[in-house]
Amino acid sequence: MKYYLIVGEASGDLHASNLMKSIKSVDGDAEFRFFGGDLMSAVGGTRVKHYRELAYMGFIPVLMHLRTIFANMRLCKGDVEGWMPDALILVDYPGFNLSIAEYIHKNTKIPVYYYISPKIWAWKEYRIKNIKRDVDELFSILPFEMDFFEKKHNYRINYVGNPCVDAVDDFKRNKALSRAAFFEKNGLSDKPIIALLAGSRKQEIKANLPVMIEALKKYPGYQPVIAGAPGIDKDFYAPYLNAGARIVFGQTYDILNNSYAALVTSGTATLETALFNVPQVVCYATPMARLYSWLKNNFLNVKFVSLVNLVAGKEVVRELIAADMKLSNVVEELGALLPADGEKRTAMLSEYSRMMEILGKPGASQRAAQKIVSLLKSKS
Repeated sequence: MKYYLIVGEASGDLHASNLMKSIKSVDGDAEFRFFGGDLMSAVGGTRVKHYRELAYMGFIPVLMHLRTIFANMRLCKGDVEGWMPDALILVDYPGFNLSIAEYIHKNTKIPVYYYISPKIWAWKEYRIKNIKRDVDELFSILPFEMDFFEKKHNYRINYVGNPCVDAVDDFKRNKALSRAAFFEKNGLSDKPIIALLAGSRKQEIKANLPVMIEALKKYPGYQPVIAGAPGIDKDFYAPYLNAGARIVFGQTYDILNNSYAALVTSGTATLETALFNVPQVVCYATPMARLYSWLKNNFLNVKFVSLVNLVAGKEVVRELIAADMKLSNVVEELGALLPADGEKRTAMLSEYSRMMEILGKPGASQRAAQKIVSLLKSKS
């Protein structure tokens, strides 16, 4: 059967590539066409556009690139309709994907499946109307979404587990370098690593990395290692590397697997950091910080922004967002995590274990693939 997938960022590329592998294991004749990234290309199929040509973050960048965004939407709609897949699989990225879903639902009989549901429980809850109308099956990776969609909005979904659990489990079992090999490969000193995951987009990196680097100057006994974002040139990071920080590309999981603590920009990376059992501080600087804080307090429907805290249902990791993202706060919160037997570090690691139990066992990609193929076979 033919599967068309659409992702808009690096994490989507990772999870979609694993879903594609699982689909191939269930459907030996699977063909893929997609808007995606290098990991999806490595699985096979035809890439129409790289996600880097789609991803714009923030009001001003989106406004400046509206013509390109609309052109990509037209291309995508026409390409899906022209290829006529057996299923359209959307992965997160709701601003773009819900528009595609609306068009495909209205103009074709192609079933629309959503893998990694839009986070409308946090923002733009009104989008539930679009989802109910345009999405045939929604596959959730966060357990608390069951209550939101099924109890609050009477929309049945499929909870399949979390693909980050799959990815981290596979890495640890099959791909991880030894500590000695990782340090030697990247020319690192023998100091403990503090990982800096400053985001996947240039705007995020510019806003967060300088404060992270400055905070690490207070702890000279540790070495900062920056996880280079896919698609961001090393030269972009050059202004930040004169403070003893090293940058490593394409090895984020190896960095986390060998880190003592981490400063992490909110997103999927916060969950991945927890799955590697690395104590962390969530750091997210934004323009107009006071306005953002006001919006968060008055319009967001959730108490937290990091997936760790959302899954746990309580504050496990400290979130320094917008106005709270100050150097003094980063230094203080990181310092509290560094003593090996410190109260905050011990408590965080304990809560990580509870969070992992809530997420469940590996196998999300395989469960989603089996359900998708089963649905398609039953329709045919």
